[in-house]
Amino acid sequence: MMRSNVERTCDAHPDRYDCPDCLVDYSARRNLYGLMIRNEAGGGMVTIQFCPWCGTKLPEAAND
Repeated sequence: MMRSNVERTCDAHPDRYDCPDCLVDYSARRNLYGLMIRNEAGGGMVTIQFCPWCGTKLPEAAND
């Protein structure tokens, strides 16, 4: 589930943050996952440490 949500694309919304069906984002640079936030300021994500579907601990985020 996590992989399918991170890789989900939408023909109607070229930007994943515009698509209400995209729930989880991944930052390869920081190696972290997060729940997508959509707002007028451009959005972002709330970092998560566990998979929302199965509860598996996600990898540690990389330090900048």
